[in-house]
Amino acid sequence: MDSIWRKITHNPERLALSGHIQTEAAVIGGGMAGILTAFFLQEAGVKTIVLEAGHVGEGQTGSTTAKITAQHGLIYDGLIHSQGKEKAALYARANSRAVEDYRSLVQSRNIQCRWLDCPAYLYTRCKRDVVENEVRACDELGLPVTFVTDTQLPFPVAGAAKMEGQACFSPLEFLFNIAGELTVYENTEVKRVEGKVITTAGGDVTAEHIVFAGHFPFINRPGYYFARMHQDRSYCLALSGAGHMEGMYYGMDEGDYSFRGLRLEDKDLVILGGCNHRTGANEGGRYERLRNSARSYWPDCKEEAAWSAQDCMTLDAVPYIGRFSPAAPGWYVATGFGKWGMSHSMVAARLLTDLITGKENPAKEVFTPSRFGWDAAESLAKQAGCTIKGYVGKRNATGGEHLEDLRPGEGHLVEYGNGKIGAYRDESGTLHLVSARCPHLGCELTWNPDEKSWDCPCHGSRFDYEGKVLDGPAQENIGLRWE
Repeated sequence: MDSIWRKITHNPERLALSGHIQTEAAVIGGGMAGILTAFFLQEAGVKTIVLEAGHVGEGQTGSTTAKITAQHGLIYDGLIHSQGKEKAALYARANSRAVEDYRSLVQSRNIQCRWLDCPAYLYTRCKRDVVENEVRACDELGLPVTFVTDTQLPFPVAGAAKMEGQACFSPLEFLFNIAGELTVYENTEVKRVEGKVITTAGGDVTAEHIVFAGHFPFINRPGYYFARMHQDRSYCLALSGAGHMEGMYYGMDEGDYSFRGLRLEDKDLVILGGCNHRTGANEGGRYERLRNSARSYWPDCKEEAAWSAQDCMTLDAVPYIGRFSPAAPGWYVATGFGKWGMSHSMVAARLLTDLITGKENPAKEVFTPSRFGWDAAESLAKQAGCTIKGYVGKRNATGGEHLEDLRPGEGHLVEYGNGKIGAYRDESGTLHLVSARCPHLGCELTWNPDEKSWDCPCHGSRFDYEGKVLDGPAQENIGLRWE
């Protein structure tokens, strides 16, 4: 399923890497974080290249709802209590600057990306006091937030935190403009990194500075990011016939939705998002739930696009941006952006550029990957528990226990020999078989009926029904041949 951004935006393909290259900096990942980092490094006089496994913007940047905001759910009240007012203020300033940096680039480069200045709202239908606490926290940090009850939402709210001066845009139109003057190698999957040498199928790169900006770091050690993050999935619909919406809305109640407007040349759209769940915790029916809600809000709406996204979630809801590990000099990382990939991509690009060029950045201690406090211990224990459960798997095969039980359109783990395999029978009756275990660290996979994919509940790797990698950190396919 293609996002609305992929339907309205097209970019010429670029060549793959061939042979050996030497450069000052190499960025792994051609999404928003990687391209912006390369852009600012190049602007600072650092010779930089980008290595992208697929095509620029093909990953999570093309699946975002593209809200550019410093309002990140109930972040500020929590940050003040867990990390103190000073660090909460640094987080707020870094993300507020990110909004202005985007605005400045759009204006100075005259980027046609459907930019819209608008407020962002954090709304609740029942927990007014919690939103009021967040408003007070934002006021304490100097953020332009007020408590309101009037919104453009298709239902009444108990209250909302309204942050002025935010924005939304068309991310791929922006990204392709920024990437236009950069050296980017597409279809260049990185196989391994050792010291200053990056190895790909077509050649290798030697770089003094290496930035891992490919969503989820595929290198397990050093860093151990797989133990400090999990991934969540969410689902989106682009709808016409749903009226005109200028603000951006994020629901903080269980099961609530995200909303934003989008103006195309001939129509207004509303992007409805939600039905979040941990990757691998698959129960199906997510798109149908969104569609039912859309019809209840706007009976005459029409679906223009449907897609899903995947987000890396850290232990304390703050991204890991900075030096990859003390054991890996010259390596840097940007990951764990949660639901706020656009603003955090800009924060990462500025912070990593400053680190590489030797400039002081006051926000580095907030985002440093080496941080860990007792406030994150509970999240770490929960993450470890989910991982152990994924390693062990389920005692019995889920759903159909034998291949002959599978009906057209169904996928399950099934008994095979002395173990299990993943099996999907397509609508024509053809069987597609895969390994039941994720090649990343061996967790048992689950079937996602909404997207016909095999998902890892431990670290979020995903594979299509033929076994091809869709999302990392796994790098190997898992397809099996029928014998």
